[in-house]
Amino acid sequence: MLSEAKRELLERRLRGEHVAPRTRTQRPDGPIPVSYVQERMWFLAQLHPGATEYNTSVPVPFDEAVDVPALTAALGALVERHEALRTRLVGDASGVPHQVIDPPAEFPLREVDVSDRPDPEHAAHALVAEETWQPFDLEKGPLFRGVLIRIAADRFLLGLMIHHAVTDEWSNRIITADLRALYAAFRAGDPSPLPPLATQYADYAIRQRAALTPEVLENQLGYWRELLADPPVLALPTDRSRPVDRDHRGAARRFTLPDHVASGLRELARRHDATMFMTLLAVYGVVLHRRTGQDDLLIGTPIADRDEADAETIVGCLVNTMALRFRFDDDPTFAELLQRTRAQALTSYAYQDTPFGSLVEELVRERDRSQPPLVQTFFNYYTHDGSQGERVALNEGDDRRITDALVEGLSVDWDLRLIFAETPSGLNGAVEYSTAVFDHDTITRVVGHVQTLLESIVADADLPVSQLPLGVAPPVRETAELPAVGGVHELVTTRDDTPAVDDLTYRELHARA
Repeated sequence: MLSEAKRELLERRLRGEHVAPRTRTQRPDGPIPVSYVQERMWFLAQLHPGATEYNTSVPVPFDEAVDVPALTAALGALVERHEALRTRLVGDASGVPHQVIDPPAEFPLREVDVSDRPDPEHAAHALVAEETWQPFDLEKGPLFRGVLIRIAADRFLLGLMIHHAVTDEWSNRIITADLRALYAAFRAGDPSPLPPLATQYADYAIRQRAALTPEVLENQLGYWRELLADPPVLALPTDRSRPVDRDHRGAARRFTLPDHVASGLRELARRHDATMFMTLLAVYGVVLHRRTGQDDLLIGTPIADRDEADAETIVGCLVNTMALRFRFDDDPTFAELLQRTRAQALTSYAYQDTPFGSLVEELVRERDRSQPPLVQTFFNYYTHDGSQGERVALNEGDDRRITDALVEGLSVDWDLRLIFAETPSGLNGAVEYSTAVFDHDTITRVVGHVQTLLESIVADADLPVSQLPLGVAPPVRETAELPAVGGVHELVTTRDDTPAVDDLTYRELHARA
């Protein structure tokens, strides 16, 4: 049961309201504590020095000649404005990490000219991807760097490389907006137009540590222990065997939904008193169930943790991951699945403050370096204002993912992520994937399944999920490595529910043999 305080907070969150900002946080006299997510990243960096799994990048395009001194000054002002961008994570003699905030300094902007390359645009994005994979040193810093690439006299690309310990998708949108505002002002010879910030990421970390006492954390973990007991591992059919150590290189394939499908989904959500987030999340559950044959699976979704009004302007890693569980053993109709998804999401929101790292430590007994822990796939839904559920915002990189047919050179921390975004032109989607295990043709097929399934659900949401058509795959050849088995008979008898040909499972194939 939820306390009255928790129930009030949940109702505010569901109404999209903010909690009033707190009074200014009192900074400690000693070291500034790291947040829970920073603590996890720091310990992982000690175990695997030089790892790049938390490297991120933000591409900022300029369709005009760039005033380099004004841009350099704007980057310096940006770093001065947001403490997180000049923060390092340093361990003390006992091995306990804390935040060190360096004083403001001139930003070291590197310049590269690729205008003489055969394909300058491609060369620029390839360079940003290459720079993204250069390791960060959490203790020495900096955790924020940039390169300005000249594509043509009136076309530049600024690549900002940032460690995830000091940013998230919402923060990347703030970084981009603040940088453009500062650059425009400085180029015109004006002072900064941005108001002072009352709250910084260090304040958030102090608040988080004060709020999540051992007693509160234990109460939250109790809910997740019950919901996620014996967590299943998602067994997606892949095109290649997994590398021993995860490769975080990825790409994305985008698509657009017809207006009648988008409006049909909104009407379906309305009839069931659900949100589009819940409806599309349930759709993704069906896609994964049908592609894997699993009756039990987990999907991760981001939670922004920015309910307090002053948290909207903080740059730093506030985002948390919430894992939701889907079961299909009773072959529910989609309408029934939607109701279950709605109920689970509403209850889980009350326990969303549990750090994902704590869930991993609590629930994952054996770590497999070849795949993400606990959840291997994620779902995002963005509204017109760039917010999702708990108001997670898009950055320019995500805009690019949605508007380009194929986007390469991404850094991904999952096997597969399904993204939907409400845009002025309609409901768009993208499937982001690990290029280490999936080919583009395979993802094109997944996109086709998603599109057909959405059409099927709009037509009849009362069909059992096993009867919802997935459609015919696109006319491409898709070859996947087969597991090491004694022969075809053993293959089909040991993979009963795994999709073999379009809508034909191995069990059905065996029965028809």
